[in-house]
Amino acid sequence: MYSDRLMEHFRNPRNVGVIENADGVGKVGNPVCGDIMELTIRVEEGVITDAKFRTFGCGAAIATSSMVTELVKGKTIAEALQLSNKAVAEALGGLPPIKMHCSVLAEQALKSAIEDYLQKTGQAVAGAGESEAGPEEAEAV
Repeated sequence: MYSDRLMEHFRNPRNVGVIENADGVGKVGNPVCGDIMELTIRVEEGVITDAKFRTFGCGAAIATSSMVTELVKGKTIAEALQLSNKAVAEALGGLPPIKMHCSVLAEQALKSAIEDYLQKTGQAVAGAGESEAGPEEAEAV
């Protein structure tokens, strides 16, 4: 049902925690399944240098949170905004259809953190809080 890579990220999640005085903070949740994700980022000269997460949810929610933090480190803000939930799921070796909402939450937590960073720095990017799956999948907490 779950890939070995997904299970590895669930059993040994990367980047768990909170960045103190983070440059951006994103918090999202899914009222249907109860998953809640918080993602914090550190940005230096337009590049995400660190990302950490705290997730309350199932194994897939933890794994997608872990993976998204790995995928965005070293990316520019523009590159990170292009990261889709599908790319997160693919990087984990796939997700069962019933768990794709976890990858949507991970994408939206990232975009929420980036949007927070952009607001704090007086910048704006259209579509920072939107995902391919649509806004109904998750809401800010």
